[in-house]
Amino acid sequence: MAAQPSPNRDVPGTSNAASGAAPLLQLTDLQMYFPVTSGVLISRHVGDVRAVDGVSLSIQKGETVGLVGESGCGKSTVGRTILRLYRPTGGRIVFQGQDITTAEGSTLRSVRRRMQMIFQDPYASLNPRMTAAGIVSEPLEIHGVGTGRERRQRVRELLATVGLDPDYGDRFPHEFSGGQRQRIGVARALALHPDLIVADEPISALDVSIQAQIINLLERLQGEFGLTYLFIAHDLSVVRHISDRIAVMYLGRLVETATSRELYERPLHPYSVALLSAVPIPDPTIEGRRRRIILTGDVPSPSNPPPGCHFHTRCWLRARLGNPERCVEEQPALREMASGHAVACHFAEEVEGSPEQVLQISGESSGGSVTATAATAATPPAPPAPTQGSLPAGPSAPQRPVPRPRERS
Repeated sequence: MAAQPSPNRDVPGTSNAASGAAPLLQLTDLQMYFPVTSGVLISRHVGDVRAVDGVSLSIQKGETVGLVGESGCGKSTVGRTILRLYRPTGGRIVFQGQDITTAEGSTLRSVRRRMQMIFQDPYASLNPRMTAAGIVSEPLEIHGVGTGRERRQRVRELLATVGLDPDYGDRFPHEFSGGQRQRIGVARALALHPDLIVADEPISALDVSIQAQIINLLERLQGEFGLTYLFIAHDLSVVRHISDRIAVMYLGRLVETATSRELYERPLHPYSVALLSAVPIPDPTIEGRRRRIILTGDVPSPSNPPPGCHFHTRCWLRARLGNPERCVEEQPALREMASGHAVACHFAEEVEGSPEQVLQISGESSGGSVTATAATAATPPAPPAPTQGSLPAGPSAPQRPVPRPRERS
């Protein structure tokens, strides 16, 4: 069965918070800096790598929030800091009403029973010296849950839940395929009945058809166990399919948050527009007519970020507006727009008021691309909808499934 959607999914400007429900997870101005030192005998602190630089985000119970952005923008660091694998440099992490920013010892251990992580690489995240049953039962042993017999039974149930033969528990990781290994990782994350799962690019190392199966599995488990996901990924089509809301991240900061439907139908931050313009469309006619926004230059170093808006060095909108100095001098705050988006851009209204900047196709425009310094740029429409609401899961899956959100009530 498919995961049951949240009643407010994809309804602009709404969330469970509107009904007064406290968020399951609340991040306030979260910062994670890694020190840069110099010297061999005497180490001196000469700077910081600002991996996460003031992220504020809330996640409601039962919700899936997608976190997207280029490599190196700090997405994985956010996930690891939430689980307190890193001690944050600043800000607050409130989980189920409890401030865990500085939690240690038994307090932190009890919190970690309620939040788990699915790692990106199924080949490196499993101990090659342990059997599948040992890997899945390890959280139960660490937290002293159940007797030996109860743990063995729980492991068999978990393996069956994620679609593996319970008799495979005696096998070692090298005896499984990549998709099967990731299913073992999912079973391990479910062992302690967590409330929150941080999925750190859980499908990026898998074949396309296997990606579809893992996504369907995660959606089914969410419906069965009432899970809450922070889903970190690069594939914008997958994020659109699975997420209630999407947060776009650039160089340690959030630049836009919106419901999945709103973000894909009308992105308002220049960076979001550029990202969505790069999503491939499996239609040769549309692909030949559409135009892309190509961002020039490299992503700046997080140890020496640009002043003001971090994106201003690559922003095509700033060039179109005549390179306003405000972008260089003033850091834009994440502010809510009339559409319900939260956008960190001084000139987001320019995108909001220009239909050619959103996901539309101009039948008169020629194909090609525009650079970040172009005067205008049109982005592609959302991928065409498949007839079914979920990704294909069997051997007949297409080579490049392009999912879209299911119809919401």
